[in-house]
Amino acid sequence: MSGQLRALLRLFAVQGAWNYERMLGVGMGYASEPLLEDLKRADPQRHSEAVVRSAEFFNCNPNLAGLALGAEVRAEYDGAPGAQVARLRIALCSPLGALGDQLFWAGLVPALVGLALAGVALGAGLWAILGFLLGYNAVRLYTAQWALRTGLAAGIEIGAAISRSWIPKAAAAIGPAAGFGVGFAVPLVATWFLAPFPARAALGALGLTALGLGAGYVGGARYGALRYALAAVLMTLLVRLVLR
Repeated sequence: MSGQLRALLRLFAVQGAWNYERMLGVGMGYASEPLLEDLKRADPQRHSEAVVRSAEFFNCNPNLAGLALGAEVRAEYDGAPGAQVARLRIALCSPLGALGDQLFWAGLVPALVGLALAGVALGAGLWAILGFLLGYNAVRLYTAQWALRTGLAAGIEIGAAISRSWIPKAAAAIGPAAGFGVGFAVPLVATWFLAPFPARAALGALGLTALGLGAGYVGGARYGALRYALAAVLMTLLVRLVLR
């Protein structure tokens, strides 16, 4: 098994040793080890320093961690000063965190969940859930291998490589898609829920509305409309299944 493939597989478990002191740092160090093997033979001293640096504090969205990992490893092989490599890691935390959260947690996941819920309401059943799982993991797999390859190719120039890539455009476009997915699901699920239980369903809908207003008043931005809509739809599905 090649070092790049081993590193890619380890990246899927990058949060396995998550802790408050180093966040993803330990996971990044573990994932970088297969990629640094050749450096050990070429320059043992540099390899030792690189291993230590790779496990230092790091935090970003795990789906885009391969960009930082690849860039850091390439910089080590290119002989960049250790301090520059450390600064590169820190500089990538915020942008990769923001882009990844926008692309996955605020975009792709709500969009796919909304479509899956709509599929359940329209009668697709488990096929809709299977479609969600396959769709999300297909994007996850593609993004992970693309990120690692891009980071290894770019090295210190990773910032420019990210700005030229599809990631910023996708992150900007996925928001409306998420809104569409959830907006498409809500009336379908509500209709599916209300039809068999008109009186109880109406009371339940009013209760959910009141709960949403209260949560928004108390929690503020933490309980945004998109997040609450998904939670309400999931609760509706569970109630429908229980009362069936």
